[in-house]
Amino acid sequence: MIRETSPSGAQTAVSEGARGSRPSGGAAPEEARASRPGDGLVYVSGAFRTSADASVSVFDHGLLYGDGIFEGIRAYNGRVFRLERHIERLFDSARAIRLEIPHPAAEVCDIVVETCRRNGISDGYIRLVVTRGPGDLGIDPRKCPRAELIVIARPTLTMYHAAAAGIRMITSTFRRNAPDATSPSIKSLNYLNNILARIEANDRGADEALMLDRQGYVAEATVDNFFIVTEHAMLTPPTATNLKGVTRETILALAVGLGIRAEEKPFTLFDVWTAREAFICGTGAEVVPVVSVDNRPIGDGAIGPVTGRIIAAYGELVRSQGRPIQPAAPAREFVAGYRV
Repeated sequence: MIRETSPSGAQTAVSEGARGSRPSGGAAPEEARASRPGDGLVYVSGAFRTSADASVSVFDHGLLYGDGIFEGIRAYNGRVFRLERHIERLFDSARAIRLEIPHPAAEVCDIVVETCRRNGISDGYIRLVVTRGPGDLGIDPRKCPRAELIVIARPTLTMYHAAAAGIRMITSTFRRNAPDATSPSIKSLNYLNNILARIEANDRGADEALMLDRQGYVAEATVDNFFIVTEHAMLTPPTATNLKGVTRETILALAVGLGIRAEEKPFTLFDVWTAREAFICGTGAEVVPVVSVDNRPIGDGAIGPVTGRIIAAYGELVRSQGRPIQPAAPAREFVAGYRV
Protein backbone atom coordinates (compact mmCIF):
# COMPACT_ATOMS: atom_id res chain seq x y z
CA MET A 1 0.00 0.00 0.00
CA ILE A 2 1.33 3.44 -0.94
CA ARG A 3 0.78 6.04 1.74
CA GLU A 4 0.29 9.77 1.18
CA THR A 5 3.08 12.32 1.45
CA SER A 6 4.29 12.95 4.99
CA PRO A 7 6.54 16.01 4.79
CA SER A 8 7.79 15.89 8.34
CA GLY A 9 7.36 12.29 9.48
CA ALA A 10 10.65 10.85 8.28
CA GLN A 11 12.94 8.98 10.63
CA THR A 12 15.35 11.38 12.26
CA ALA A 13 19.08 10.87 12.01
CA VAL A 14 19.76 12.85 15.22
CA SER A 15 18.15 12.94 18.63
CA GLU A 16 15.65 15.65 19.49
CA GLY A 17 18.05 17.07 22.04
CA ALA A 18 20.80 17.49 19.45
CA ARG A 19 18.72 19.49 17.01
CA GLY A 20 19.05 22.79 18.78
CA SER A 21 22.84 22.93 18.63
CA ARG A 22 25.43 22.84 15.88
CA PRO A 23 29.22 23.10 15.77
CA SER A 24 30.69 26.58 15.62
CA GLY A 25 30.91 27.74 12.02
CA GLY A 26 28.47 25.06 10.78
CA ALA A 27 25.66 25.73 8.34
CA ALA A 28 22.45 27.15 9.69
CA PRO A 29 19.42 24.84 9.34
CA GLU A 30 18.03 26.75 6.36
CA GLU A 31 21.46 26.70 4.69
CA ALA A 32 21.80 22.97 5.31
CA ARG A 33 18.40 22.35 3.79
CA ALA A 34 19.25 24.44 0.71
CA SER A 35 22.41 22.40 0.16
CA ARG A 36 20.55 19.12 -0.14
CA PRO A 37 19.91 17.49 -3.55
CA GLY A 38 17.08 18.86 -5.69
CA ASP A 39 13.44 19.17 -4.85
CA GLY A 40 10.94 16.38 -5.21
CA LEU A 41 9.49 13.49 -3.28
CA VAL A 42 11.30 10.40 -2.04
CA TYR A 43 9.64 7.17 -0.95
CA VAL A 44 11.15 6.17 2.40
CA SER A 45 9.85 4.60 5.62
CA GLY A 46 6.61 3.63 3.92
CA ALA A 47 5.57 7.08 2.67
CA PHE A 48 6.44 9.84 0.23
CA ARG A 49 8.42 12.65 1.83
CA THR A 50 10.08 15.80 0.59
CA SER A 51 13.75 15.47 -0.30
CA ALA A 52 14.66 17.71 2.63
CA ASP A 53 12.78 15.48 5.08
CA ALA A 54 13.72 12.07 3.67
CA SER A 55 16.18 10.34 6.00
CA VAL A 56 17.16 7.06 7.62
CA SER A 57 18.44 6.19 11.07
CA VAL A 58 22.14 6.55 11.88
CA PHE A 59 21.82 2.97 13.19
CA ASP A 60 20.77 1.64 9.78
CA HIS A 61 23.11 -1.19 8.83
CA GLY A 62 23.15 0.07 5.26
CA LEU A 63 24.98 3.14 6.55
CA LEU A 64 27.07 1.36 9.19
CA TYR A 65 28.18 -1.64 7.15
CA GLY A 66 27.05 -1.22 3.54
CA ASP A 67 24.50 -3.94 4.32
CA GLY A 68 21.98 -3.55 1.56
CA ILE A 69 21.34 -3.60 -2.16
CA PHE A 70 20.28 -1.20 -4.88
CA GLU A 71 19.10 -0.85 -8.46
CA GLY A 72 19.40 1.92 -11.02
CA ILE A 73 16.56 2.19 -13.53
CA ARG A 74 15.82 4.67 -16.32
CA ALA A 75 12.62 6.15 -17.67
CA TYR A 76 12.32 7.25 -21.28
CA ASN A 77 9.45 8.96 -23.05
CA GLY A 78 7.04 8.40 -20.16
CA ARG A 79 7.91 4.71 -19.69
CA VAL A 80 10.10 2.86 -17.19
CA PHE A 81 12.43 0.68 -19.23
CA ARG A 82 12.71 -2.98 -18.21
CA LEU A 83 11.21 -2.28 -14.80
CA GLU A 84 10.24 -5.86 -14.02
CA ARG A 85 13.71 -7.17 -14.94
CA HIS A 86 15.39 -4.66 -12.65
CA ILE A 87 13.09 -5.60 -9.77
CA GLU A 88 13.76 -9.29 -10.45
CA ARG A 89 17.50 -8.60 -10.13
CA LEU A 90 16.88 -6.58 -6.94
CA PHE A 91 15.13 -9.59 -5.40
CA ASP A 92 17.94 -11.89 -6.58
CA SER A 93 20.46 -9.68 -4.77
CA ALA A 94 18.24 -9.66 -1.68
CA ARG A 95 17.96 -13.44 -1.71
CA ALA A 96 21.73 -13.81 -1.97
CA ILE A 97 22.31 -11.79 1.22
CA ARG A 98 19.16 -13.10 2.99
CA LEU A 99 17.53 -9.70 3.06
CA GLU A 100 13.72 -9.66 3.14
CA ILE A 101 12.32 -6.81 1.08
CA PRO A 102 9.25 -5.44 2.91
CA HIS A 103 7.06 -5.47 -0.21
CA PRO A 104 6.29 -8.05 -2.91
CA ALA A 105 7.87 -7.48 -6.31
CA ALA A 106 4.66 -6.23 -7.96
CA GLU A 107 4.20 -3.65 -5.21
CA VAL A 108 7.78 -2.44 -5.56
CA CYS A 109 7.11 -1.91 -9.28
CA ASP A 110 4.01 0.11 -8.40
CA ILE A 111 5.99 2.25 -5.92
CA VAL A 112 8.61 2.98 -8.59
CA VAL A 113 5.97 4.11 -11.09
CA GLU A 114 4.18 6.18 -8.45
CA THR A 115 7.46 7.86 -7.46
CA CYS A 116 8.01 8.82 -11.10
CA ARG A 117 4.45 10.07 -11.39
CA ARG A 118 4.64 12.23 -8.27
CA ASN A 119 7.93 13.74 -9.41
CA GLY A 120 6.70 14.47 -12.92
CA ILE A 121 9.27 12.16 -14.51
CA SER A 122 9.03 11.45 -18.21
CA ASP A 123 12.73 10.96 -18.88
CA GLY A 124 14.88 10.33 -15.83
CA TYR A 125 16.79 8.07 -13.50
CA ILE A 126 15.37 6.03 -10.61
CA ARG A 127 17.41 4.71 -7.70
CA LEU A 128 16.05 1.95 -5.48
CA VAL A 129 17.85 1.17 -2.24
CA VAL A 130 17.00 -1.58 0.23
CA THR A 131 18.96 -1.48 3.47
CA ARG A 132 18.99 -4.01 6.29
CA GLY A 133 17.31 -1.34 8.40
CA PRO A 134 18.12 0.09 11.83
CA GLY A 135 19.72 -2.18 14.40
CA ASP A 136 22.60 -1.56 16.78
CA LEU A 137 26.37 -1.12 16.47
CA GLY A 138 26.93 -4.85 16.17
CA ILE A 139 27.22 -6.52 12.79
CA ASP A 140 24.64 -9.27 13.44
CA PRO A 141 21.82 -8.71 10.89
CA ARG A 142 19.35 -10.35 13.27
CA LYS A 143 19.40 -7.08 15.24
CA CYS A 144 17.61 -5.38 12.30
CA PRO A 145 13.91 -6.33 12.48
CA ARG A 146 12.77 -4.66 9.26
CA ALA A 147 14.44 -3.64 6.01
CA GLU A 148 14.12 -0.12 4.63
CA LEU A 149 13.00 0.57 1.03
CA ILE A 150 13.98 3.89 -0.55
CA VAL A 151 12.95 5.04 -4.04
CA ILE A 152 14.38 8.23 -5.57
CA ALA A 153 13.50 9.59 -9.03
CA ARG A 154 15.39 12.43 -10.70
CA PRO A 155 15.01 13.95 -14.18
CA THR A 156 18.72 13.80 -15.04
CA LEU A 157 21.87 11.80 -14.42
CA THR A 158 25.21 12.50 -16.09
CA MET A 159 27.88 9.83 -15.67
CA TYR A 160 30.51 11.16 -18.12
CA HIS A 161 30.55 14.73 -19.37
CA ALA A 162 32.00 13.92 -22.81
CA ALA A 163 30.27 10.58 -23.33
CA ALA A 164 29.09 11.25 -26.89
CA ALA A 165 32.64 11.86 -28.10
CA GLY A 166 34.04 8.80 -26.34
CA ILE A 167 35.88 8.38 -23.05
CA ARG A 168 39.45 7.54 -22.03
CA MET A 169 40.09 4.63 -19.65
CA ILE A 170 43.01 3.33 -17.64
CA THR A 171 43.50 -0.14 -16.16
CA SER A 172 43.17 -0.02 -12.40
CA THR A 173 45.64 -1.69 -10.06
CA PHE A 174 42.66 -2.71 -7.92
CA ARG A 175 41.27 -6.09 -8.89
CA ARG A 176 37.57 -6.88 -9.01
CA ASN A 177 36.22 -8.83 -6.08
CA ALA A 178 36.37 -12.59 -6.44
CA PRO A 179 33.07 -14.52 -6.66
CA ASP A 180 33.83 -16.22 -3.32
CA ALA A 181 34.40 -12.85 -1.60
CA THR A 182 31.79 -10.12 -2.14
CA SER A 183 30.23 -11.48 -5.31
CA PRO A 184 30.05 -8.88 -8.10
CA SER A 185 26.71 -10.46 -9.07
CA ILE A 186 25.20 -8.94 -5.92
CA LYS A 187 24.41 -5.27 -6.53
CA SER A 188 25.27 -4.37 -2.96
CA LEU A 189 25.78 -1.05 -1.20
CA ASN A 190 29.44 -1.95 -0.71
CA TYR A 191 31.11 -0.28 -3.70
CA LEU A 192 34.43 0.55 -2.02
CA ASN A 193 36.32 -1.72 -4.42
CA ASN A 194 34.89 0.22 -7.36
CA ILE A 195 35.36 3.60 -5.71
CA LEU A 196 39.07 2.97 -5.14
CA ALA A 197 39.45 2.19 -8.84
CA ARG A 198 37.54 5.36 -9.81
CA ILE A 199 39.78 7.45 -7.53
CA GLU A 200 42.76 5.97 -9.37
CA ALA A 201 41.23 6.94 -12.73
CA ASN A 202 40.61 10.48 -11.46
CA ASP A 203 44.19 10.78 -10.24
CA ARG A 204 45.50 9.65 -13.61
CA GLY A 205 43.33 12.03 -15.62
CA ALA A 206 41.08 9.35 -17.13
CA ASP A 207 37.30 9.22 -17.37
CA GLU A 208 36.91 5.66 -16.14
CA ALA A 209 38.87 2.64 -14.90
CA LEU A 210 38.93 -0.88 -16.30
CA MET A 211 39.15 -3.59 -13.65
CA LEU A 212 40.67 -7.04 -14.03
CA ASP A 213 39.83 -10.20 -12.10
CA ARG A 214 42.28 -12.15 -9.95
CA GLN A 215 43.44 -14.18 -12.96
CA GLY A 216 44.23 -11.04 -14.96
CA TYR A 217 41.26 -11.24 -17.32
CA VAL A 218 39.12 -8.19 -18.01
CA ALA A 219 36.13 -7.94 -15.66
CA GLU A 220 34.31 -4.61 -15.99
CA ALA A 221 34.53 -0.86 -15.47
CA THR A 222 33.78 0.63 -12.06
CA VAL A 223 30.04 0.93 -12.71
CA ASP A 224 29.58 -0.46 -16.22
CA ASN A 225 29.97 -3.60 -18.25
CA PHE A 226 32.66 -3.63 -20.94
CA PHE A 227 32.61 -4.72 -24.59
CA ILE A 228 35.22 -4.86 -27.31
CA VAL A 229 34.84 -5.41 -31.05
CA THR A 230 37.45 -7.51 -32.82
CA GLU A 231 37.74 -8.52 -36.46
CA HIS A 232 35.66 -11.60 -35.61
CA ALA A 233 32.98 -10.62 -33.09
CA MET A 234 31.75 -8.34 -30.35
CA LEU A 235 33.03 -9.70 -27.02
CA THR A 236 32.10 -9.19 -23.38
CA PRO A 237 33.45 -11.04 -20.32
CA PRO A 238 31.38 -13.74 -18.59
CA THR A 239 29.49 -12.54 -15.54
CA ALA A 240 31.40 -14.57 -12.93
CA THR A 241 33.45 -11.50 -11.97
CA ASN A 242 31.15 -8.68 -13.04
CA LEU A 243 27.56 -7.60 -12.62
CA LYS A 244 24.83 -9.29 -14.65
CA GLY A 245 23.94 -5.99 -16.26
CA VAL A 246 20.44 -5.39 -17.55
CA THR A 247 21.83 -3.08 -20.25
CA ARG A 248 24.42 -5.76 -21.06
CA GLU A 249 21.59 -8.29 -21.58
CA THR A 250 19.73 -5.82 -23.76
CA ILE A 251 22.75 -5.16 -25.97
CA LEU A 252 23.46 -8.86 -26.44
CA ALA A 253 19.85 -9.29 -27.60
CA LEU A 254 20.10 -6.25 -29.88
CA ALA A 255 23.24 -7.67 -31.49
CA VAL A 256 21.32 -10.74 -32.58
CA GLY A 257 18.69 -8.57 -34.28
CA LEU A 258 21.37 -6.46 -35.95
CA GLY A 259 23.22 -9.49 -37.28
CA ILE A 260 26.28 -8.74 -35.12
CA ARG A 261 28.08 -11.80 -33.84
CA ALA A 262 28.36 -11.48 -30.03
CA GLU A 263 30.22 -13.78 -27.65
CA GLU A 264 30.69 -13.99 -23.90
CA LYS A 265 34.25 -15.14 -23.31
CA PRO A 266 37.30 -14.20 -21.22
CA PHE A 267 39.84 -11.84 -22.78
CA THR A 268 42.94 -9.96 -21.69
CA LEU A 269 44.35 -6.46 -21.86
CA PHE A 270 46.17 -7.38 -25.06
CA ASP A 271 42.78 -8.02 -26.66
CA VAL A 272 41.58 -4.64 -25.42
CA TRP A 273 44.63 -2.72 -26.64
CA THR A 274 44.37 -4.32 -30.10
CA ALA A 275 40.56 -4.18 -30.41
CA ARG A 276 38.87 -2.42 -33.32
CA GLU A 277 36.29 -0.79 -31.04
CA ALA A 278 35.31 -0.71 -27.38
CA PHE A 279 32.41 0.62 -25.34
CA ILE A 280 30.94 0.47 -21.86
CA CYS A 281 27.29 0.17 -20.94
CA GLY A 282 25.04 0.47 -17.94
CA THR A 283 21.66 1.85 -16.99
CA GLY A 284 23.13 5.12 -15.73
CA ALA A 285 25.74 5.56 -18.45
CA GLU A 286 23.67 3.97 -21.26
CA VAL A 287 26.13 3.12 -24.11
CA VAL A 288 29.42 5.06 -24.14
CA PRO A 289 32.22 4.64 -26.71
CA VAL A 290 35.77 4.11 -25.43
CA VAL A 291 38.41 5.79 -27.57
CA SER A 292 41.54 4.88 -25.60
CA VAL A 293 42.71 2.52 -22.86
CA ASP A 294 46.04 3.05 -21.06
CA ASN A 295 46.94 5.82 -23.53
CA ARG A 296 46.53 3.40 -26.44
CA PRO A 297 43.94 4.45 -29.03
CA ILE A 298 41.24 1.86 -29.66
CA GLY A 299 41.13 1.25 -33.40
CA ASP A 300 41.64 4.60 -35.08
CA GLY A 301 40.63 6.48 -31.92
CA ALA A 302 37.16 7.29 -33.24
CA ILE A 303 33.71 5.82 -32.60
CA GLY A 304 33.48 2.63 -34.66
CA PRO A 305 30.61 1.49 -36.89
CA VAL A 306 29.49 -1.40 -34.66
CA THR A 307 29.39 0.84 -31.61
CA GLY A 308 27.43 3.43 -33.59
CA ARG A 309 24.84 0.85 -34.63
CA ILE A 310 24.47 -0.39 -31.05
CA ILE A 311 24.02 3.16 -29.73
CA ALA A 312 21.37 3.94 -32.34
CA ALA A 313 19.46 0.69 -31.82
CA TYR A 314 19.58 1.03 -28.04
CA GLY A 315 18.31 4.61 -28.18
CA GLU A 316 15.40 3.58 -30.38
CA LEU A 317 14.52 0.60 -28.18
CA VAL A 318 14.48 2.37 -24.82
CA ARG A 319 12.19 5.11 -26.08
CA SER A 320 9.64 2.66 -27.44
CA GLN A 321 9.28 0.08 -24.65
CA GLY A 322 8.60 0.01 -20.94
CA ARG A 323 5.87 0.33 -18.35
CA PRO A 324 3.87 3.56 -18.76
CA ILE A 325 4.20 6.06 -15.92
CA GLN A 326 0.87 7.76 -16.48
CA PRO A 327 -2.31 5.66 -16.45
CA ALA A 328 -3.91 5.13 -19.83
CA ALA A 329 -6.70 7.57 -20.61
CA PRO A 330 -10.13 5.91 -20.84
CA ALA A 331 -11.30 5.29 -24.38
CA ARG A 332 -13.88 7.77 -25.63
CA GLU A 333 -17.05 6.52 -27.19
CA PHE A 334 -18.43 7.57 -30.58
CA VAL A 335 -22.14 8.02 -31.18
CA ALA A 336 -23.38 8.73 -34.70
CA GLY A 337 -19.94 9.90 -35.76
CA TYR A 338 -19.45 12.26 -32.79
CA ARG A 339 -16.96 11.80 -29.96
CA VAL A 340 -18.60 11.94 -26.52
